Amino acid sequence: MKDFDLVRLKDELGERGILISFSGPFSHSIIEELGKVVRNHLENTRLSRTAMMDVFAVYVEQAQNVGNYLRHWEQEPSGERIASSGIVVIARDGERYVVSSGNLMVQIDVAPLVVYLEQLRALDKAGLKALHKQKLRQPLSEAGGGGLGLIEMARKATMPLQYALTTVDAGVFFTLRVVI
Repeated sequence: MKDFDLVRLKDELGERGILISFSGPFSHSIIEELGKVVRNHLENTRLSRTAMMDVFAVYVEQAQNVGNYLRHWEQEPSGERIASSGIVVIARDGERYVVSSGNLMVQIDVAPLVVYLEQLRALDKAGLKALHKQKLRQPLSEAGGGGLGLIEMARKATMPLQYALTTVDAGVFFTLRVVI
């Protein structure tokens, strides 16, 4: 293992406004414990109650999305790398908070996600509200969700959801960024 400079890492995180970061396998207990840390941090800021709850809700939604996707790959013979690829980060950018997450994805899952994200990015607040109501009337998916998570994040965001796809040797690394 190479020498690891924690001072340099801490300085870089500070320069980027990163307040909380977790990388590795996601479990319900890790998401819950990190949620407590996030809530405690936000309660000690001068953030309005609404903004605090929005940041917390987006963190929870992103962590759950990553965790759910990664858990799907835990039992697959070649899925170990995907199952441990998750990351979630909360940063401060001026007066705004930025909640970002990422994980490896298999190529076949990328296109439908991009189509859905682009659909959400094209909607204004009224369109997002109407889509939310429409989704509430539909039955739950086999995965247990109604597809509401990304809509909720888009509704809480102050700008359209941002995403990036980075090709890596094991597939595609998907990154989602929500500015609140």
